[in-house]
Amino acid sequence: MIKGENIVCISNTTWFGNYAKSTVQILSRLAKHNNVLFVEYPHTFKDIVATMLGKQKTPTARMLRVKKGLQLIDTDVQTKAYNLVIPPGIPVYFLKNENIFNIFFGINTFIYKSVLKRTLKKLHFDNPIVITAYNPFYGLSLIGKLNEKAHIYYCYDGVESGFFGNRIFDFEDKFSKRAKAIITTSDYLNDEKKKINPNSFVVKNGVDFPVFEKYAKKEVYIRERKKVGFIGSLDPRFDIETVENAVKVLTNFDFEFTGDMRNQVLKSRLSAYPNVKFFDPIKPNDVPKILATYDVGIIPYIVNEVNKNIYPLKINEYLAVGVPLVMTPFAVLPEFEGIVSISENMADFAKKLEDETRNDTKEKIEQRIKFAATNSWDARTESFSDIIEKFI
Repeated sequence: MIKGENIVCISNTTWFGNYAKSTVQILSRLAKHNNVLFVEYPHTFKDIVATMLGKQKTPTARMLRVKKGLQLIDTDVQTKAYNLVIPPGIPVYFLKNENIFNIFFGINTFIYKSVLKRTLKKLHFDNPIVITAYNPFYGLSLIGKLNEKAHIYYCYDGVESGFFGNRIFDFEDKFSKRAKAIITTSDYLNDEKKKINPNSFVVKNGVDFPVFEKYAKKEVYIRERKKVGFIGSLDPRFDIETVENAVKVLTNFDFEFTGDMRNQVLKSRLSAYPNVKFFDPIKPNDVPKILATYDVGIIPYIVNEVNKNIYPLKINEYLAVGVPLVMTPFAVLPEFEGIVSISENMADFAKKLEDETRNDTKEKIEQRIKFAATNSWDARTESFSDIIEKFI
């Protein structure tokens, strides 16, 4: 485990929120023996307007320096980390003209770099280790400019053009080649990155096992109506057809979906069924006790090229509370063979939900929990740290 280092994270997410983030889990633990600075996702003036209209939540007061942009925060694992909010930038990703994009994005990166360098000087973060977490735009713009000891690309998903435009592929390719090393979260993603950068490694997602184990099931629930559950982002990755078929076929099952609604088609299609309920997002610490109430969990993602990259963070969370899990075959995850059920098609998905609830036992519950214990975030952080150590 690396110790006594200054670590800076150029993030593509916020630290806070209604779902667990692998970056936050790992940095919280690295902060035990190192100084950590987490730079929040760089919001824009558009985000401030959306926040004022109640359509979004952003740290507006900190962005506008009504409150301090730099704060020392407590993590969920009893460590402390610095959290930095950058002043608002200009919305640029919608721009089609690359010359105009480069001008305005250059302004954004100048602001970002200036604020970050002043912060590093204030904190005495000399020769930091920089971890760019799924943010190739700012990673490429800042690589080699922070007097860093090493610049690591933490790539936990495949990039898409939807929000950023096709330019993201060029930025990510260039950044991947220049990074000292790449750490991915799935074997498939790692195989792709190794073609670009031979220093590519895998650290798969984990689970905050001690927290989840406290709520783990002890016995199979004996009840007439079985409960199917999902907690996470309700986004366009969902295979609506497969889930809707299961809802229609399994009329004696209740389906509960909890999370940030980013797919209105999903809600409009499924809300019509009496055995479906949607719930607002919950805090990460509330997830285990809700998961443990399910008879079976689901991860029903669409099978496509992008989703092949995914190693779902929530897979170990279901297992850590002893809940059986049924997934669509969106990714190759051989380590879970015999532990979770992966459907072959739409009809098989519904059948496997029935099979898992009918055949569940106390012994299987214990087996799932024991398996999840080997995938703790503590163990994952050790692996992450060992990789970094090779390049400093």
